[in-house]
Amino acid sequence: MAESRSKFQRDFLTYQSAIVLIPPEEAWPAIQAIRQKYDRKMRRWMPHITLVYPFWDHSRFDEAIERLRPICAHASPFEVTLAEFRTFDHGRQRFTIWLAPRPKEPIVALYRQLVTTLGLTVKRRQHPSEFTPHLSVGQVQGTNERARLLSQLTQEWCPVTFTIGQIHLIWRNLPPDDIFRVQKSVPLGN
Repeated sequence: MAESRSKFQRDFLTYQSAIVLIPPEEAWPAIQAIRQKYDRKMRRWMPHITLVYPFWDHSRFDEAIERLRPICAHASPFEVTLAEFRTFDHGRQRFTIWLAPRPKEPIVALYRQLVTTLGLTVKRRQHPSEFTPHLSVGQVQGTNERARLLSQLTQEWCPVTFTIGQIHLIWRNLPPDDIFRVQKSVPLGN
């Protein structure tokens, strides 16, 4: 059974879709100002916190919505503050810079419910049992450059607080029109 589920997931998961949390547009300017300078993925992705990626093909989004509605109905909207920069180390002195959403607990709880409800097996290279909510703002190479940029961003950043009130299922075409767009949204709460 586990083997057939794993094969099913390989056959139907795609890097052209994801489930994400998106800050409201009034929170975008400060985030996008940083991403404009440092994020080579800015054109493809809106500011977001990834919950599930890769995900099912967009042709299955209606099925996903039906399975996700009960979870989202029981989850209340919650406030998130982006105040602290951190990095992921990808080896060879390559790093992703990201903002840590606080509190992270409601995001982690939502993630676990989504993965369980959708029957997804998620593999994490560095921390198999840990999900780290994050909003990526750029990439940097070199430990000295990472330290310099983290210091600069931390000094210049004014924390941003907003309410998460829904999850979004996003999808993109193949290049050249490979920009993620919201296709479906599910509100949190009743």
